[in-house]
Amino acid sequence: MERSFKRHIAIVSLLAAGFWAQTVPAALPFETAPAERRLTVHEQVLDGRVEAVHRATVSAQTSGRIVELMYDVDDFVEEGSVIVRLRDTEQRARLDQASAALREAEARFAEAQTEYERIRGIFERQLVSRAEMDRATAARDSARARLEAARAAVAGAEEQLEHTRIRAPYAGIVTERFVEVGESVSPGQPLMAGISLELLRVTAEVPQRQIAVVRQLGRARVFHDGETPVQGEDLTFFPYADPGTNTFRVRVQLPPGIPDLFPGMFVKVAFAVGERERLLVPESAVVHRGEMVGVYVVDDTGRVSLRQVRIGRPQEDDMIEVLAGLDEGEHVAVDPVHATLYLKEQQEAAR
Repeated sequence: MERSFKRHIAIVSLLAAGFWAQTVPAALPFETAPAERRLTVHEQVLDGRVEAVHRATVSAQTSGRIVELMYDVDDFVEEGSVIVRLRDTEQRARLDQASAALREAEARFAEAQTEYERIRGIFERQLVSRAEMDRATAARDSARARLEAARAAVAGAEEQLEHTRIRAPYAGIVTERFVEVGESVSPGQPLMAGISLELLRVTAEVPQRQIAVVRQLGRARVFHDGETPVQGEDLTFFPYADPGTNTFRVRVQLPPGIPDLFPGMFVKVAFAVGERERLLVPESAVVHRGEMVGVYVVDDTGRVSLRQVRIGRPQEDDMIEVLAGLDEGEHVAVDPVHATLYLKEQQEAAR
């Protein structure tokens, strides 16, 4: 009787141990996160085109013959670098002439100032007449005026000389060159065109029915490689609609330093138009195996399996939407690499 009772207790203990092994997950060597529904921003995705904020055509500001072209198409130019140099013989001659006139004016003014000081000292002792004092004062003022005119002439000559060295207004890339060495140019004639890759923006056409909410929310994201979103920093709305398409043009300012993004490229622009509930998982949990997209799902017993899912666009806080293949509350591995190793260990242990 006693032996039978102990045997019965052992059987019950084994059954209880098996029950708890199925309901309590084993300790996992990696982090998991549940698939949860959240209220997120609903977006309208439209086509956009990248354009440079700084783009300009540099023109000649003085007449002359081109003696040197420092850059060609596709060359990178630093801000303030000389890109075209004109023949400056005439401008240098004018500067030398103005500098000589300035030195003469300075000498005349110094002489007139000295004479004025001498006459004023004598006048204070009442040894010369008021008329003599007035003549010294007028001579000094006239010399000062000629000195100021000479300085202005030198500044003008220096500016004309500087116009023979055409400089880049900003750092960028040369997109077109309109002249060659040896050509004569005149003021206003285009010389080079360029763009800057430092500041970029995206232009998109928003339908008339959605422009009100897009203007109200003022938020947009740009997808330039199909996956990674770039948050727009500022939105500029054109105050009129295109009569042919009934769309409003919107400019989205981009942050500087985005790699592999160039003017003229087509991108996708997601404008915020409301809110929507989505099933989300951490973006790091998604794995790509060829054309298959999946996540490592962990069940209640701690068993790991790779499941194929269909995902949407990345959301804020490094989360991504799951459209199909996963239910709310299921746990996924945040680190797929560790989950892969753990799954292999499970398979080895099962064999």
